[in-house]
Amino acid sequence: MNIEEIRKKLHEKANTEYRDFNSKLCKDTNKKILGLKVPELRSIGKEITKDTDAINIIDLLDMEVFEETMLKGLIIAYLKMDIKEKIPLIKDFIPNMDSWALTDTFCPTLKIKEKDLEFIWNFILPYTKSEKEFEVRFAIIMMLDYFVIDGYIEKILKQIDTINHDGYYVKMGMAWLLAEIGIKYKKEAMIYFKNNNLDKFTYNKALQKMIESYRVSKEEKEYLRSIKRK
Repeated sequence: MNIEEIRKKLHEKANTEYRDFNSKLCKDTNKKILGLKVPELRSIGKEITKDTDAINIIDLLDMEVFEETMLKGLIIAYLKMDIKEKIPLIKDFIPNMDSWALTDTFCPTLKIKEKDLEFIWNFILPYTKSEKEFEVRFAIIMMLDYFVIDGYIEKILKQIDTINHDGYYVKMGMAWLLAEIGIKYKKEAMIYFKNNNLDKFTYNKALQKMIESYRVSKEEKEYLRSIKRK
């Protein structure tokens, strides 16, 4: 499938009603939105990666178009290559992410294997210090998708406490990550919540996400409400 055929397919599947909906949902992006749902883009991405020329297609995609940007990320994720071989492609792609929808779709699609976790952990750490909002969110969502497991919780909490970015989508990502840790690793989370460098918004949002979870008991929710910052 060449680039002209890909663009033709994207425009054929574009839906103006969904475009308007997605424009409101992804108002953080400055890219042109055509109006395709993620499952449609996944299907196209998988079809493209069956082609031996798929790796060359990604350089032809227009990063000013939301769906072409997401498609690039999906193709990179679907390529039958070792994750270490993909790093140059991932590095090239990361600066093009300017929406939570792009980071939050790309990260879980990478499907990092257990043997590569330490390598990927070291790869994402520098992005927590980026001045770009969605580069920081990329690192946070990678932590959420792959590292809320034994052996990484203390590392995550230590790293989270060093993030000093005022972006809304960074703070929401941090709150989501902390809430997931709080649900799965209650002891470690409760110690952290008693002593941390979080701003009031992120701290309270993390607690609120835990309170809204069905995985948290009524008694635990009452305690979480009691430690919210006024």
